[in-house]
Amino acid sequence: MSAVLLVEDEQHLAVGLQFNLEAEGYEVEIAPDGETALALLARSPNRFDAVVLDVMLPGKDGFEVASELRQAGRFVPILMLTARNRPEDVLRGFEAGADDYLPKPFELAILLARLRGLLRRREWFHLTQNPAEPAPATSADVFTFAGKTIDFSNLELHAGDRTVKLTLMEAELLRYLIRHEGKAVARRSMLEEVWGLREDTDTRAIDNFIVRLRKYLETEPANPRHLLTVRGVGYRFVAEPG
Repeated sequence: MSAVLLVEDEQHLAVGLQFNLEAEGYEVEIAPDGETALALLARSPNRFDAVVLDVMLPGKDGFEVASELRQAGRFVPILMLTARNRPEDVLRGFEAGADDYLPKPFELAILLARLRGLLRRREWFHLTQNPAEPAPATSADVFTFAGKTIDFSNLELHAGDRTVKLTLMEAELLRYLIRHEGKAVARRSMLEEVWGLREDTDTRAIDNFIVRLRKYLETEPANPRHLLTVRGVGYRFVAEPG
C-alpha cells in the first residue's frame, strides 16, 4: 500500500480527497499547512511515497515546502495543485522541485492518473536500486558525454566523484535537449513539448532552468561548452565540443 501525504488547508477538500484516495487503496495522512508537512517528512523521511501539495497554504506556501524538501535532499515525488489558468504557478512549482502539476479544479480520475504515474517512477527507482532485482539500463535511460553520465531512470547526474540529484523536470528538459543534440531549440518548444504549457507563457523559467543545469554540467558555468545560448532562439546542447 502506497502512503500519500496530502497537504491541503481546505478541510472539506482534504477530507474528500482522503476518502477517495483511501477507496483506491492508498494510505493517506493530511497536513493542513506547510510547517506540519515539513515536520512529518523530517520525522519520517521514508514513510511517504508521494506528496500531493497545494500551492495556497497558510504560513509556508507550496513553493516553499517543495524547495525546502529538495534543499534537504528529500526527493519524494511531489504532485503540485495549482490555481486554474496560472501558468506562473506551474513554472514556480517546477523551479521549486515539483515533479508534476494539476490545475484546480480537477477531475478525480486525472489526479489518480497523475499520482499513479509518479508512484510508478518511484517504484522503478527502487527496482534499479535493488541488487536482488537488477534492472539493466537501456541506452534511453543513460547518456554519457565528456566524462559525465546522466542516469534518467534514477534522476542522477554523475561527474567524477560527484552525484547530483535531478528533479523530474530538470531531467526531462535535459533529455529533450539531448534528443535534439546540435540543433537550436526554441524556448517555447521546450515549454510546450516538455511541460505542456501554452505558447504565451513567460519563457524566463527556461532560462532559470538552464542556469541551474549549467551549474551541474559545466566546468565553467559562465563559459558553457555544452548548453549553449542561441541568441534570439533558445539553446543548443553539444555533447563533445570541438
